[in-house]
Amino acid sequence: MIQGRMNRRSATVWVIGLVASTRMLMAVPYVDDVEFLLREFESKAGELIKVKGIDWPAVTREFQQAAAHTTTDEAHLQLVARLVGQLRDGHAGIVKSKIKWPDESKGRRFTGPRVALLTLPDRVLVRAAFKDALQSGLHAGQEVTRIDGVPALDWLKQKAEWMRDRGQGFSTTQMALYSACHWGLADYEGTPITFEIKDASGAELSIQRVRNGGPNYAPIGPLFPPTDLKFTGRQSYGHTEHGLGYIHLRDVPGNLPMQIQQMLATLGEIPGLILDMRANGGGGCDHEAVFGHFLAKGQSWRGYVGKFDGGYTGPMVVIVDAGVRSAGETIAGMFKEDGRAYMIGESATAGTSSQKTEITTPSGLFTIRFSVGSNKSRFNNGRGIEGIGVQPHELVLPTAQDLLNDKDTLIEHATKLLKAGLPKGIVPYQGPDSQ
Repeated sequence: MIQGRMNRRSATVWVIGLVASTRMLMAVPYVDDVEFLLREFESKAGELIKVKGIDWPAVTREFQQAAAHTTTDEAHLQLVARLVGQLRDGHAGIVKSKIKWPDESKGRRFTGPRVALLTLPDRVLVRAAFKDALQSGLHAGQEVTRIDGVPALDWLKQKAEWMRDRGQGFSTTQMALYSACHWGLADYEGTPITFEIKDASGAELSIQRVRNGGPNYAPIGPLFPPTDLKFTGRQSYGHTEHGLGYIHLRDVPGNLPMQIQQMLATLGEIPGLILDMRANGGGGCDHEAVFGHFLAKGQSWRGYVGKFDGGYTGPMVVIVDAGVRSAGETIAGMFKEDGRAYMIGESATAGTSSQKTEITTPSGLFTIRFSVGSNKSRFNNGRGIEGIGVQPHELVLPTAQDLLNDKDTLIEHATKLLKAGLPKGIVPYQGPDSQ
């Protein structure tokens, strides 16, 4: 009997040991993947990690410990996504994965509440409300005090962190909050979200929205642009009520130089130009050719050359926000940094403009893209764009009153600047006749 008890005890110990050994063997590829990523990220993106102020030793300790306790493929995917988010890199992501993310949709669309928000230093405002959200009582300019019972700014910060943990990187704080104010409000169809607001009279209201509006959570840029605009591709253009030229660049397609040539030709003679870059999602084109359309044909300016008839040589104001990303930042920044235009914005741009690389983990489960260097390294006194953004000459914040009255504060301010003359000593370019 004693021998039987000992045999049973030995068998139990053997089973426990086998389970432990199996878990250790299962954890090996997970640990190896994480150790590899921690080394490669630091080796290849170390300078950007420093610029962004990331405590990489602390990240390393946290994820080494987490990897050692990871026992399933799904948990490994989630851990790797969270590690990628630690790079604070708007371009970083898992581009190939042999593990599928758990399907939480249950067949539902991912959709927004037809609302966009705006963060100011001391409060959160409704930036826009569309269709049934507008009918529910929400309106641009209202102050949002709480979201789902949480102070509004705290809710947005928490949502930005949640998005980062899912592998959606943000290169800067302004990009994270801006994204939370748009993409962060979306969820699966049928899910509610409650906004507690103060309206123009100071009355407090609680308005619940049920997400049902389709893919309407992406930012759109200016909410109250000039009327009767024309379109070419995703770009819009026309004249303001004061006769100024207005162009909104929504993206950066390969044929952007041709689009600009068409828009400038249609605008004709104008005393000033507002180049609105807000919510420009980037792309790729010949940036020098874009700049060349804002010089006289044959004119040289800081390494650029005007090569086209009808180049615009008058005063310009460029408008930006944290929705200006990647190639959009490069183009907007060129006009500011190279002295061609005066820049205003409600914040710096997203700070996500970089050279990128891809690596595959030792397990072969994931291929990951991430930034290894900043574009336009001469910007920001040699620090580049990535992790910083393009800083406007002048911060101009939308006002609640303008939003309530369907006015665009930044377009209004750009108009005043162009009518009165740009501030002296900031924009050196004066046109070919003055050189």
